[in-house]
Amino acid sequence: MKLRIAAAREGIDWLRSGARAFARQPVALIGLPLMLAALLAFVGMLPLAGPLLALALLPAGTVGLMEAARQATQGRFPSPAVLLTALRTAPQGVRQILLLGLLYALCGAAAEGLAWLLLGAPPDMTALVNLSQEKLAAPATLEQARAAMRYNLGHLLLFAPLSLAFWHAPALTHWHGVPPVKSLFFSAVAVLRNWRAFTLYGLAAAALMASATLALTLLVLLLGAPALAAHGVALLGLVMAAIFSASVWFSFCGCFEDAPPEQG
Repeated sequence: MKLRIAAAREGIDWLRSGARAFARQPVALIGLPLMLAALLAFVGMLPLAGPLLALALLPAGTVGLMEAARQATQGRFPSPAVLLTALRTAPQGVRQILLLGLLYALCGAAAEGLAWLLLGAPPDMTALVNLSQEKLAAPATLEQARAAMRYNLGHLLLFAPLSLAFWHAPALTHWHGVPPVKSLFFSAVAVLRNWRAFTLYGLAAAALMASATLALTLLVLLLGAPALAAHGVALLGLVMAAIFSASVWFSFCGCFEDAPPEQG
């Protein structure tokens, strides 16, 4: 494993590669993130430690989604079993990925606690729903919407270091056998050293989402069928989530020279 410095334009290539992988296996790459989300939601409903356990399983699930993107690129259909990729290795590998998951759960809980201390309790999100439905009639509702947006922005900033450290960590631990703490360090270094590529990566994702939303809006207006808007937005969200999820694999390959073996 060797860190490489990606050219800024490669950030766009990562997203483009994710879109190509999605085009090859759209059903699988939409269905697998939904299955993972449903599984984690079910685990999260378990009493006492359910929410922490769901967070602890997320790195293993991330490996599964990355493996799914790789298989789609190779022309293979990723089966649901791909989500268990990180848990079907040698016992040492399973322990490492679960330890990484435990670190993620603890860091996530700490970040959430810090958010409560600095930002207070989450605001009433109905204000944002009303905003999207154009039902803002009172200045108080507008202020609630602004408060919700400020909270979400602060929350995002607090969790940014966590995302930076864990972006490549699951792949490094699973495919390269890097111990969890070291994988967090190498992941953070890789993202920071490649900040130009990641900046364009984020901008390209935002531009793709904005252009797709605009196209959907124009289509709804041309068809004169506003009832289709909600279904279109839901489908658009699923497609974008699938493309972004697949692109994470390509960002990993773009930041490290030694690719994982052909078979996961």
